[in-house]
Amino acid sequence: MIRNSSFICFVGALCLSFGLLSYPVSQAVAQTTVAITGEKFYINGRPTYPERTWKGHSIEGLLMNSRMVQGIFDDLNPETVNRWKYPDTGAWDPDRNTREFVANMAEWKAHGLLSFTLNLQGGSPEGYSRNQPWHNSAFTASGELRPAYLQRLKKILDEAERLEMVPILGLFYFGQDHRLADEAAVIRAVDNILNWLHMQAYKHVLIEVNNECNVRYTHEILQPDRVHELILRVKANEKNGFRYLVSTSYGGGFIPLPNVVKAADFLLIHGNGVSDPDQIVEMVRKTKSVEGYRDMPIVFNEDDHFDFDKDWNNFIAAVSAGASWGFFDFRMEGEGFEQGYQSVPVDWSTGSDRKRDFFALLREITGY
Repeated sequence: MIRNSSFICFVGALCLSFGLLSYPVSQAVAQTTVAITGEKFYINGRPTYPERTWKGHSIEGLLMNSRMVQGIFDDLNPETVNRWKYPDTGAWDPDRNTREFVANMAEWKAHGLLSFTLNLQGGSPEGYSRNQPWHNSAFTASGELRPAYLQRLKKILDEAERLEMVPILGLFYFGQDHRLADEAAVIRAVDNILNWLHMQAYKHVLIEVNNECNVRYTHEILQPDRVHELILRVKANEKNGFRYLVSTSYGGGFIPLPNVVKAADFLLIHGNGVSDPDQIVEMVRKTKSVEGYRDMPIVFNEDDHFDFDKDWNNFIAAVSAGASWGFFDFRMEGEGFEQGYQSVPVDWSTGSDRKRDFFALLREITGY
């Protein structure tokens, strides 16, 4: 879709002058699109990894991904922001974080990574944390959008569009969803971010309403019994005949519930805590047996198991079952800055052995 950029700039300036917009209007030409046909993902009208097979397993239509949720991270709590100092400068810098994220995206893509999960409320910057005193949210308490977060988000989504990558954009994260005052604010936040995405004319973004809906969420509408209401709300937000494909995820080893399976466009499951690769295969089988299931993609977009040098690991098990797989790497106790994609500050390069092993297997499987 080619747009008249001069007209858009005029309208955007007019709206800004009257306070109708608090974020920039895109001038880019929308190029990259994502679609789903049956169990396969399509980018720009072609199945992903077209005609690719690996050790007898079809790779076509899968969406290999990595958990990169901290791409727009910041900490608005002055009492905790000093936790995230860079080792070389001794200060936290959210713009540096996004800039270095963008600088490494082409390398990820060169190894066959077509997708990554990004979250508007991040994830635990310590890997796993029950208490989360930091304040990382692209939403205000009333559900409005924070312009600084949008500016960083736009840089990542624009580069993903250029590289023909498909971000999975998560909206909420447990431990931060309480930053929104009430259910009305949650709904307002959903509407606001979708309207912003539509305004940018992005068509290469998938939506994950929230990360692990069955974990500690404050608002009932983000919990398992009601989260499908937000999935349906995302689906109903259509502009010019286009809507965003949407789902939500569950904690490690949990099988999606029928209300989500019936409502979602694709299914997100997690392999955390699943140390036996055979159980990864079983998770896919059980997911396909849930009431409401029809041909649709199944995607692991979080799994903290590695063993990439072994002939049978969680990554390979997922592929053998026809599911996409996502790498979840965090900095473990005693490890250096180069480790982990979730721990802040983040080294977004492929500079650790664990990252290199993942990308090497990814390249082998995808044929990139």
